[in-house]
Amino acid sequence: MSITVDRAAVGFRSERGPILLSIMMTTGLIAMDATILATAVPSVVRDLGSYQQFPWLFSIYLLAQAVSVPIYSKLADTVGRKPIILTGVGLFLLGSILCGLAWSMTSLILFRLVQGVGAGAIAPIGMTIIGDIYSVAERALVQGYIASVWAVSSVVGPALGGVFAQFDAWRLIFFINVPLCLIAAWVLMRHFHEKIESRRHRIDYAGAALLTLGLTGVILGVLEGGAAWAWVSVQSLVCFGGGALALVAFVLVERRAVEPVIDLRLFSRRLILTTTIASFAIGALLTGITSFAPAYLQGSIGVPPLLAGLSVAALTLGWPLSASNAGRMYLRFGFRFTALVGSSIATVGGIALALIGPYPNAFALAGVAFVIGFGLGWTAAPTLIASQASVGWGERGAVTGMNTFSRSAGAAVGVAIYGAISNAVLAQGGGEHDPATVIHASTWVFAAASVTAVLILLAVWTMPKDRAGEHSGVPAAAPAAPRPAEA
Repeated sequence: MSITVDRAAVGFRSERGPILLSIMMTTGLIAMDATILATAVPSVVRDLGSYQQFPWLFSIYLLAQAVSVPIYSKLADTVGRKPIILTGVGLFLLGSILCGLAWSMTSLILFRLVQGVGAGAIAPIGMTIIGDIYSVAERALVQGYIASVWAVSSVVGPALGGVFAQFDAWRLIFFINVPLCLIAAWVLMRHFHEKIESRRHRIDYAGAALLTLGLTGVILGVLEGGAAWAWVSVQSLVCFGGGALALVAFVLVERRAVEPVIDLRLFSRRLILTTTIASFAIGALLTGITSFAPAYLQGSIGVPPLLAGLSVAALTLGWPLSASNAGRMYLRFGFRFTALVGSSIATVGGIALALIGPYPNAFALAGVAFVIGFGLGWTAAPTLIASQASVGWGERGAVTGMNTFSRSAGAAVGVAIYGAISNAVLAQGGGEHDPATVIHASTWVFAAASVTAVLILLAVWTMPKDRAGEHSGVPAAAPAAPRPAEA
């Protein structure tokens, strides 16, 4: 079936145009921050702390983002999207200012946590708003606009990070977020209006606390095991054992909660389960490249920060190129087929990444990163939109939040595992100042990343096949504002 979309009705001059523009602004905010710090890691480490501590700059941010996403998503389904996304922008602004003023690695890690709590609201609620006001068919076109923001922000991010690092001005990495936050908040307040039915709701504080404790325990054990303490030690037992017990308790609490932080019943739907697993692995794969590749190039062959950043930016160039065209493919062939094509390409790129690890070269890494990003662009959007399209307004925030949570959780767990692998190899060799050891450690990290790419492919392979008409974009038109919350 051929589906046409009125571009004028979807574009920036339409009634929904300013809302789309505001979401693009907030998306740029997150995209910039996701890439801008990686190229400055050596400079930050030189000023504030040891190389072994740098994974925490990513883990704490991603962990805070992951555990806050389900809470924000539940609130968005009950009190509305606008107050939640504005809260996120405000917290992200505060965290950025504090990070720019950090005086030690510990303070920087703590302030990154504040940033992460803010980011937990921005990405999922932004995509939820898009799901509210555009039909599936229209989102095929809108995705191209969102992808273009990722392209520009992701190129500017590593480039700016490299420039600031090269001139020993890495603090500007965080201050650059300030004007972007202010503009995004202004556009949202001025143009986004929604009508909802207020209703009483219960926040699952117990579930949120147990989820935070569980993930923190596991990540702390992975990052510090073999570094701050032995793998077989009282500290490791407390972290892993306590984290596991907290996660088990979390599952038990969620089964009885009136309004659970994560509705585990959604996992009984095969589509939700498989797309969630895919999102988890996508998050882990991305951190394996963006967090470790710049330090790999700089520590092995002395690549300047700017060039190292541009090499990683190739990943986020490939992504929007494919994502902007993914809509045409999934509207014609279905979500699963499109995601299978993408995950297959990403897997090839992941294997190539592991193979080039022993031979550091900025241009080779850029080529492989582009292939991986190109594959993920065909994968991430179709899996998210497939899950969104399978539910109504009342569950869309929860489903979108679950997808975003799984990606953030995967990134947090992934960077912890990759960091543990890197630290273990560095400890056995000559440390981060020995180029040969850096190459060896990074190759093991890239090998782990390739395994993660295979996991994405397997998750997509087990997605249910699209039913007839499921990706047809029904309803054909979307309202200008979200519908009232369902009771």
